Amino acid sequence: MRILGIDYGDARTGLSISDASGFLAGSPSVIHEWNYDKLLDKLTAFIAENKIEEIVLGWPKNMDGTAGERAYKCEALAETLRERTGLNVTLWDERRTTVAAHDILHQTGKKAKKHRQTVDAVAASLILQGYLDFKRRQK
Repeated sequence: MRILGIDYGDARTGLSISDASGFLAGSPSVIHEWNYDKLLDKLTAFIAENKIEEIVLGWPKNMDGTAGERAYKCEALAETLRERTGLNVTLWDERRTTVAAHDILHQTGKKAKKHRQTVDAVAASLILQGYLDFKRRQK
């Protein structure tokens, strides 16, 4: 089963696809798109092209667990993706994911200025891997 992890942002949306066994997150990429409708078109095409069967979408809650404006935007995106694709979309708590992604990039020697280009893809991989690990523990 191929699962898509998404780290949704206003300008850049990170993506990561699981391997066919649903064990590892990989294939990180980024869609650069400001326009919401164009982003939806690109996501829908990406999902069809990669034969995605399930989606996990980062849900940026506040540190106290409450939902803010960004979380509400992700909830709306999740609902729209469900309607457009017919797939299950799981919202996944992504608190501190971007911080962890920056740490990973820093540890690999990437200059801080270059992080912006890849941090969303790394964050999507972390979201997806966390979800895959959770699903494996539930079996």
